[in-house]
Amino acid sequence: MNATLTDHLTAADRCDRCGARAYVRVVLPVGELLFCAHHGRKHAEALREVALEVHDQSNRLLEDAPAR
Repeated sequence: MNATLTDHLTAADRCDRCGARAYVRVVLPVGELLFCAHHGRKHAEALREVALEVHDQSNRLLEDAPAR
């Protein structure tokens, strides 16, 4: 089942570049890509040029981090 853009990415969603937990969903004319926060930032400029929509949930990194 595909998630909608309003759905939070979960720990099961993995970065298409490195396999880390995904926090950025990029909707393209022919599908979507998922990226970790690092690769989402690294490729943000190029992605904005071709994406229909970018849904960045990287602000959740602090929420998802274990308490120390």
